[in-house]
Amino acid sequence: MPTLRYHYNVVLRPEPEGGFTAMVPALPGCVTYGRDLNEARRMVKDAISGYVESLKKNELSDHGRA
Repeated sequence: MPTLRYHYNVVLRPEPEGGFTAMVPALPGCVTYGRDLNEARRMVKDAISGYVESLKKNELSDHGRA
């Protein structure tokens, strides 16, 4: 089975105390932080991956319910 690839828009917001908050509007609650832009980008990739994996697990467990 081929691997599906998805693309998500990410909002990077500079924080007054330093660093950047990264938010994914299409994935409610998918928010992370990095001390610089590179770290914020790495962190948001990881957050998206974890979010999607959680959705897959929940979908699989929901199919088992009657």
